[in-house]
Amino acid sequence: MKKPLVILSFLIVGLSLYFSYGPAMNFLANWAFSYPDNKKSLYSVDLLRNQSFETKKGITLSARLFRPRGLEKAPTILVRIPLTYTLENSLKSELIGRFWSSRGYNTVLQGTRGRYQSSGTFYPLIHEREDGQETLAWIKQQPWFDGDLFMWGSSSFAHTQWAIADSTEPKIKGYFMHIASSDFEGMFYPGGAFSLATAVYWSMRSRGQEDREVVLEDLKKGLETLPIIEADNVALGDTDFYNDWVLNKDNQKFWEKIDGINRTEEIQGPALLLAGWYDPFLITQIEDYKSLKSHTDSYIAQNTRLIIGPWKHAEQVSLPNGESIAYRENSVWPAIPWFDEILGKGTKKIAEVKIFVMGINQWREEQEWPLQRTVYKPYFLDSSGQANSAKGNGLLTPLKDSLRNASDSFTYDPTNPVPTAGGAILGSWGGIRNQKDIEQREDVLIYDGPTLEFPVEITGPVEAHLHVSSNVETTDFTVKLVDVYPDGNVYNISDGIIRLEDIPTEADKPLLAKIQLRPTSNVFLPGHKIRIEVSSSNFPRYDRNLNVKQDFATGKEFLSANQTVYHSKDFPSYILLPTIPVH
Repeated sequence: MKKPLVILSFLIVGLSLYFSYGPAMNFLANWAFSYPDNKKSLYSVDLLRNQSFETKKGITLSARLFRPRGLEKAPTILVRIPLTYTLENSLKSELIGRFWSSRGYNTVLQGTRGRYQSSGTFYPLIHEREDGQETLAWIKQQPWFDGDLFMWGSSSFAHTQWAIADSTEPKIKGYFMHIASSDFEGMFYPGGAFSLATAVYWSMRSRGQEDREVVLEDLKKGLETLPIIEADNVALGDTDFYNDWVLNKDNQKFWEKIDGINRTEEIQGPALLLAGWYDPFLITQIEDYKSLKSHTDSYIAQNTRLIIGPWKHAEQVSLPNGESIAYRENSVWPAIPWFDEILGKGTKKIAEVKIFVMGINQWREEQEWPLQRTVYKPYFLDSSGQANSAKGNGLLTPLKDSLRNASDSFTYDPTNPVPTAGGAILGSWGGIRNQKDIEQREDVLIYDGPTLEFPVEITGPVEAHLHVSSNVETTDFTVKLVDVYPDGNVYNISDGIIRLEDIPTEADKPLLAKIQLRPTSNVFLPGHKIRIEVSSSNFPRYDRNLNVKQDFATGKEFLSANQTVYHSKDFPSYILLPTIPVH
């Protein structure tokens, strides 16, 4: 008699768990990604596993489908996942799927080729167009699909959207793209330099069929390796896609396989773009927004939106006051009001532009980007020729007529580059970091504005114009905008780099280098100072320029470079800051 009772007990427990699983997961989903207005779940959710089909090339693309119970047909959200199928990833995706489906949307969570229970060999970015188009055709045939399709995703997830943005069978009505752009080449090669740490970190993280944890010591060994093409070998092992990123630096046909041609002009629906001030894709993502707003299709232009928070890549950033703004929730919950708005059933419109203003640490809604009320003010670099390090006499002044006929010089040694401290980089180095140690170096020029009596807001694109010279034919110049606090701590706000080629080596003929820094929004508070750092390296965020004209991938010869920054009336150097008038 005992055996049947045991079996019956297990059966009862099993049935209880089965029938309570769904409601419990729905509760967790609504708790984890609750709306700011605390909107309650409207539908129970059914989970259908193993929703798969075979592509024309014999690849099985597997998905899980979350359906709002009681709806025969419903609009659909498609998410294509380039991650390993783990318990953690499965739980996260299920919570997201249930959260959306409880609000009246079918949610399809599909693994990309070679990932998340889909077959085939994983290779980032390359197969998303053909596999994505076949997925659209499959969705169109499903009895639960009502004809309205949306997509959501960050980073590589977002690329799966750009890869099929021009598709019409069926047409995608809206895209929620975060921390990625239509221009991966621009992310990898900002200012002509290579995003070395991001590329090696990505290759270590995604090499093979399973995501893996990145061992910091192995990463450092790889980053220090020359030539560049062998960095992946030393860090973890030879990685085909890392090799392709390096070997195809100037090969537009390769990048067209990833980025396509004019995807922003071919997109079939409006987009909600979510970006981060410290994310590697920020510059190219803002370019996407501007291109979409100038789209010939007025409907797409009028309904495209932009949100920029204080985030690095898929992670929150710790602000100097200790505060942090969650990334995950902000990347999930806006999807439903945004898609509802596109369907014409939303009661609250997503703001045209929403930005997080650092310094005062406040969200603010705007009508456009860049802001129409912006006043672009040049701040000129000045010194008596001794701006080296924080101990120097470099000044930042709005008065061009006060400039002294001087210049500042430093030696850039590729074997001892200025180390990266924060910024737009994958991994633990990114975000906001104190710059005090870096500013002790003689190869970093420092230019200080006066201690502020009133707040100064800098919001928008930032650009530096430097008159420079060097004794080598190729080299880099870097510029960093930082906020100096009253306690002496110094935090990075924005930065940029430019790789110069064929430099005239005559000392009396400086070259004008225009350096695009990352857009930002920061209020420099009373008692603070606006500071500019100028150097020739930011390693390993960017690869070291070895100061020798040679093959980018295989070169390992190096020279030290004598660098000069001019700031006379004839050759003024300045940073153009987007200031916002105080009301």
